[in-house]
Amino acid sequence: MKKIVTRREFMRQGACVVLGTAAGLAAGRLRAQEARSTVVLIRHPGVLDDNLKIDEGILQKMLDEALVALCRQDDAEKAFRTLIRPDDIVGIKTNAWNYLPTPPELERAIRRRVLAAGVREENIDINDREVIDRPVFQKATALINVRPLRTHYLAGISGCMKNFITFAKNIPDYHPNTCEDLALLFSLPQVKGKARLHVLSVLTPQFHAKGPHHFDRRYVWNYNGLLLGTDPVAVDAVALRLVTAKRQEVFGAREARVMPYPRSIEAADVKHKLGTSNPNRIDLVKLGWQEGILI
Repeated sequence: MKKIVTRREFMRQGACVVLGTAAGLAAGRLRAQEARSTVVLIRHPGVLDDNLKIDEGILQKMLDEALVALCRQDDAEKAFRTLIRPDDIVGIKTNAWNYLPTPPELERAIRRRVLAAGVREENIDINDREVIDRPVFQKATALINVRPLRTHYLAGISGCMKNFITFAKNIPDYHPNTCEDLALLFSLPQVKGKARLHVLSVLTPQFHAKGPHHFDRRYVWNYNGLLLGTDPVAVDAVALRLVTAKRQEVFGAREARVMPYPRSIEAADVKHKLGTSNPNRIDLVKLGWQEGILI
């Protein structure tokens, strides 16, 4: 990312969006150019042990610290209450891919924060492949999106946007042109206007794959991190930069580019106006462990 912001600088700066005052179309173009998104990256060297077991206490602290920075609040409970209300019905959209699922420790950490925000237990559900039919997801007023980052043979990467594909009645409709129009998932009735937070697990991301359902431990590394934001496009843009940097480290510059290239990220910004893909308009707040950070 072109602009890197420390937590102290970020908190001092306060609001980072400057809107144009000109009227009409010129003002609209100015706002589009100047609108900014924030993504928080947090890492901790002790969150994984040598056997890839997750320290749930450390993971909870990572999530909480990232929420405090993202929402600019004094503590995690206050931060989460800026995203979720006590009267919300909350669907936590996870990912159940067998080889690299959303860690249950991360699901539980998010669920704790939802409960602490005052949401009743019966108004919370965690699911992936059955979200269309689950009662809580059918009635949901708020969605939290959480999944691991990995490369994908059709979309280039599986990130925040692609995680909502199980809300679609016909998933292949979103596959053409390397899944370019994944942003349309956010216009589906069960999704539109409901996504409050996007969390990418980059504890052990996958940076290379060779076809459907391909998994190889050689292409997964211990990055020990989380990426958080309220803009799914910006989170995916940072995620793509991370995967590209790892590929360059392992394969060299000639093979650094993710293939197929994730067209969905820029299209979500330029074509569908869902969020920010331009690295010059993304403020990346980096917290915690810096060794091997890559971006």
